[in-house]
Amino acid sequence: MAADVIDYQIIGDDMQIVEIELDRNEGVRAEVGAMMFMDEGIQMNTGTGGGIFSGFKRMLTGDGFFITSFVNTNIAKSKIVFGAPYPGKIIPLDMQQLGGEFLVQKDGFLCAAQGIDVDIAFTKKLGAGLFGGEGFILQRLTGDGLAFVHAGGTIVKKYLAPGQTLKVDTGCLVAFAPSVDYDIQFIGGFTNSLFGGEGMFLAKVTGPGLVYLQSLPFSRLADRIAAATAYNRGQSQGVAGVGGGLLGGLFGGDRNF
Repeated sequence: MAADVIDYQIIGDDMQIVEIELDRNEGVRAEVGAMMFMDEGIQMNTGTGGGIFSGFKRMLTGDGFFITSFVNTNIAKSKIVFGAPYPGKIIPLDMQQLGGEFLVQKDGFLCAAQGIDVDIAFTKKLGAGLFGGEGFILQRLTGDGLAFVHAGGTIVKKYLAPGQTLKVDTGCLVAFAPSVDYDIQFIGGFTNSLFGGEGMFLAKVTGPGLVYLQSLPFSRLADRIAAATAYNRGQSQGVAGVGGGLLGGLFGGDRNF
């Protein structure tokens, strides 16, 4: 089925939203909770998008069990806006220009024109599956319309020539063409592995094809927040311990005045 032809505008810088304009009976599909606001007359329908098995497959890619469809029932054009779940950018993918198929990192899908199919794709090599950072399960987008994915930080778009190789932090790989070969490579060296700060493995992508990279994977952001939270908790406990020791010294136990 041909996808709906939709118009869109990406608004914002570091916390972007995408505004989509729908003609009568045109629709979009989106992750549950991605919708920010919409015009009256757009009908919302939440379901599995093709049965229970489709819901479970979506869960494997990090998305929710359900997916929501929005269809414009107005005679006039109507608008709907979707927001990314964390700081970063929204990447528009014209599936027709990309050959009708593109692979996206786990939980990268935001929304797409009605008619775009979102399925799972497994990496072809065991090493990529076991040590690929975001996991060996990817999202496969297929169709001939517009799809939108979100990524963290700054986005880098690179075209790899045939045989051209790029080594990437495993979490920084956002999306790539199916023609790109994806594998995992041991970083090498004892000190590099333990103290290099990049983990023990890097993603190795080889052209030809288009690759999107992100500067701030959500996993890296979450690690920094968790580390800061633990540090602040430790500092608070340390201050509380010192304060408790002082109070205990003044008011507890035997005293010689």
